[in-house]
Amino acid sequence: MKRLNIIYIVIISIVFSSCNDFLDETPDNRAQVDSKEKIQKLLVSAYPTGNYALACELSSDNIYDTGESNPNTSRILEQYANWEDITEEDNEDLETIWSGAYGAIANSNLALSAIEEIGEEDLLAEKGEALITRAFSHFLLVNIFCKNYNSTTSGKDLGIPYMEKSETTLDPKYERGTVREVYEKINADIEAALPLISDDIYEVGLYHFTRKAAYAFAARFNLYYENWQKAYDYATIVLGDNPVGQLRDWVAMGELPRSPSPVTNAYISDASDLLALPFNSGMGLYFGAYYRGSRYSHTNSLAYAETLFAGLPWSPEGISSAYYNFRPFVYSGTNIDKTLSYKIPYLFEYTDAVAGIGYYKTVMIPFHYDETLLVRAEAAIMLENYSNAVSDLNNWAGNFFIADSETTLEDIDNFYADLTYSSEEVPTSKKVLQPGFSVVSGTQENLIQYVLQCRRILTIHEGLRWFDVKRYGIEIVRYQVQANGGMKVIDVLTKDDPRRALQIPMDVITAGIEPNPRN
Repeated sequence: MKRLNIIYIVIISIVFSSCNDFLDETPDNRAQVDSKEKIQKLLVSAYPTGNYALACELSSDNIYDTGESNPNTSRILEQYANWEDITEEDNEDLETIWSGAYGAIANSNLALSAIEEIGEEDLLAEKGEALITRAFSHFLLVNIFCKNYNSTTSGKDLGIPYMEKSETTLDPKYERGTVREVYEKINADIEAALPLISDDIYEVGLYHFTRKAAYAFAARFNLYYENWQKAYDYATIVLGDNPVGQLRDWVAMGELPRSPSPVTNAYISDASDLLALPFNSGMGLYFGAYYRGSRYSHTNSLAYAETLFAGLPWSPEGISSAYYNFRPFVYSGTNIDKTLSYKIPYLFEYTDAVAGIGYYKTVMIPFHYDETLLVRAEAAIMLENYSNAVSDLNNWAGNFFIADSETTLEDIDNFYADLTYSSEEVPTSKKVLQPGFSVVSGTQENLIQYVLQCRRILTIHEGLRWFDVKRYGIEIVRYQVQANGGMKVIDVLTKDDPRRALQIPMDVITAGIEPNPRN
């Protein structure tokens, strides 16, 4: 199910530099990209093909280990959930994420080289797409395989190789640089791309970085980069004058048949989606009504303690499915305990229908209006523009929930001031925040707690929680359900645990790239 393309020169040269027979072929023996049409076709392949969401979601605090008696697992799922270095080969493994991103980068760079050779006058939009896709793949890589950006320490923290040209040598040597250097280069690519992007060159805009998708990415990037004003401004460009009118129609989602296929298909084709990425992945099984992968899952007890059914400022005692326009799906039985918000389709592509074999597939939505609204709310909080932040949070919640979710700054302050910080003994939705930037205790922290909780609910199963955990120095307690129904703490991922940077693939380490440190 994993395929390498000769165009992925950077990956092949890193990982397979010892394969002499293969490398007897010069890397430039490839199709000539010498026209506008060919460049546009090449850019279809400038998007990452390895699904990062499963690794991130299982690494986060959005799962419990339902116990050793549950046989519905695999070694790679256990390794992700327990923050072990990945040794298994699978469509969801880190080598697939790494090579899928660098393969996309190689295509972006090849397109840029061709544009430079042909002349940019009639290819500015294509140049914009090539730059923004190159930035996006590097953004994923640095946030998965490195520590989070931190203005204090990122000048020393290991980054990832930033590829700015197509590789033409047989055995190139790469340096990882620092996280700060990677962020600076991502920023440069984004800023160069934004004025160039035009939706006019896309036949199906949802699978490309349209102008709004690019600005949504720029907003999230600048939020992670601690550029609060830019994050706010770029999110505003996406949202326009009527943010509520741009959000997902959760009422319509709730009126669909209560079945995985119609609701997930609707989720990935909604007008609020800004970018869609197809992957070879079993995500739809792991976060669907299936036993597959059910040992490590978002359980009902987790939902009540911390996520979908935990209290909010406008309902301090907790909420239930009845509060949702699009009600969560709850499955409970022997060896299955899943509370789900359906959004990830389980698709199957048959290669042999008679034999019943083929590929697991899914489609992820990395950017959408709802999440961009929460990006703006968080940026407003950091800018101490609390009235705008509360307005955005109320607009989001008022569209997402059925119940009266209107709240005030005073309500938010009082709720989180009274809520106990999460501990090993009593998990709650209020986490101790230890970011590298300053969050003032009291009103600012309480608002941040609320926006993080809103994002956790909105993006459940999508992997984004892992990045918030890293950015805010949130410690994760990994709980395991015991046979008697009790909970056991099996590990704690502390603020400075080096495992927060997932280990780069073993083949890449073997080829000479410096590994992430481990205790």
